[in-house]
Amino acid sequence: MKTIQGRFQAPVLMGAALWMLAFAAGASAQNQSFNNNTWPYATTVGSPVLAVVGDVACQPGEEETGEKAGENCAGDAAQNLYASQAATANQIKNMKPAGVALLGDEQYQVGQYSDFESSYDLTYGAFKFITRPAPGNHEFYTEHGAIGVAGYGYFSYFNGVQQITTTSSTAGGIVTPAGSAVMATVSGNPDTGGTFTQPVPNSDGQAGHFDQTGGLGTAVYANGPAAGTTAPVGVGNGWYSYNLGSWHLISLNIECETQPGGCSNSGSWFAAETEWLKNDLAANHSFCTLAYWHQPTFSAADSLTEEGITAGTWWQLLYDAGADLVLNGHDHLYARYAPVKPYFVSSDTSVAGVTGTWLGTPDPQNGIREFIVGTGGETLDTVDATPTSTTDYDAIFNQQNLQAATGEFWGVMSLTLNPNGYAWDYESALKDPAQTTGPSSYSDKGVATCHGGPNGFASLPSPF
Repeated sequence: MKTIQGRFQAPVLMGAALWMLAFAAGASAQNQSFNNNTWPYATTVGSPVLAVVGDVACQPGEEETGEKAGENCAGDAAQNLYASQAATANQIKNMKPAGVALLGDEQYQVGQYSDFESSYDLTYGAFKFITRPAPGNHEFYTEHGAIGVAGYGYFSYFNGVQQITTTSSTAGGIVTPAGSAVMATVSGNPDTGGTFTQPVPNSDGQAGHFDQTGGLGTAVYANGPAAGTTAPVGVGNGWYSYNLGSWHLISLNIECETQPGGCSNSGSWFAAETEWLKNDLAANHSFCTLAYWHQPTFSAADSLTEEGITAGTWWQLLYDAGADLVLNGHDHLYARYAPVKPYFVSSDTSVAGVTGTWLGTPDPQNGIREFIVGTGGETLDTVDATPTSTTDYDAIFNQQNLQAATGEFWGVMSLTLNPNGYAWDYESALKDPAQTTGPSSYSDKGVATCHGGPNGFASLPSPF
């Protein structure tokens, strides 16, 4: 009996073993098939690469009345802005990064949801899955005659929109089917230039938090069961942080003008964001840290804004916490600064309504380096590092601290996040056709080490 049982056991076990081998071989082949197309789903091995760029997508359709000529997607005969954003999108696809840090002004002129769908999504939508955005002024304010949407379109695109759950008739007998976007008509927001109607964003998602109440102005529901009744006015917060490799990354929203309290340090909205940043930095134990937002504190185009000056408060917090990099857009150019220690100059009045500005002194050991990468597709700016007077503080700062800059090319910066430092590689994707002389391409690359913060754990050498 035992012999018979033993005779049966061997074939059975052998069959099971062969089945397991076949299954493993099949699984291996299947995994190999998946591995042929790992991006953007595979876990990054070694030092992750972050694609960095801002100021991207042209406005589709016709130009608005009062809009700056040639800035819609068709542009003029010499400059097709859709071609420039497509070129930088293709650059990112070829880069196959672990993440994409967007530095604001993703969609011109005012970031309407329909414009995101008709322009931005056709190019940069290819890697929405790995995108980590920050908003810009073109998502919040009135720009070039177009009516601002106070962040509604930006948050709706990245967070998704609230849906109508029941079928109902709106005013005029129009049937609104379930599953339609909830629309709100908002009036009275500062600098929105009138009344706008946009979908109502979900509260949380890829762009961070959108608070459904607390915003300025008034609103009514434009469709659905509550059409014509009072709606709350939302306020776009949109700040958040995340880790990538051994780095801590912080995405901030500097578009303070349309928010409660405005751009004052004591304003309720900006003060809340700054308090959040303090707490985030205090809890951060990464050896390397960077932060990014739209409008720069140090402007390579000498076009400093109220928002950029306000963000100097963040520079001080980041410096004290041992952060390594600040990434900005807004200036439509590429710029790399030397690491600096920030300080405030109260005598500067070059920005209307603001007394004082931020400058910096070279600090190669503990200073923060700023990159500006506003070259995603929109019309380009000129680098300004030529002071016109002894009080032209911004240009003087640029003259002393700019290490590399160009306003002649569209392109994306690749930022490799090593355990102890970083490597940057800005490569041009397309030259501005208005620039008929000079080189046909541009490159700026290099490496640097992190200095670590007071809360940062010691970083180990990379095994890769």
